[in-house]
Amino acid sequence: MKSIEHFETNSHQRRAALSVWGMAIAAALSLYGMTALTTAQAQGTTASIFGQAPAGATVTVHSTTGVRRHATVDAKGHYLIKPLSLSVYTVMLEKDGKTIETRSNIPLTVGGGAEVDFACPNDQCAAPEGS
Repeated sequence: MKSIEHFETNSHQRRAALSVWGMAIAAALSLYGMTALTTAQAQGTTASIFGQAPAGATVTVHSTTGVRRHATVDAKGHYLIKPLSLSVYTVMLEKDGKTIETRSNIPLTVGGGAEVDFACPNDQCAAPEGS
């Protein structure tokens, strides 16, 4: 037959084991929460450059950190380049492989975007119907 001391000792050991497991689970949940928070913050550190330009042209962006991206202007005269890292950009309008216009020192900030419009013939950026 087991004595009361045996049950009390086992009870203390079980409580200690449960306490250790409880702390391990709490620590794991805490790390998971911190990871989710870090991910959310990282997603907020990108931005975009957008605007109007003559339909069919190419807009190229180049940052001071070496990022280079481009987009073709759609038939309505709009373009959007994203996601871009936070930096200062030069934005170039290109047609037939030649740079037509350049905008320099365009800063991107957290969660924002920069609108960079280029001159369009007769203030019409959209392609004429039937083109």
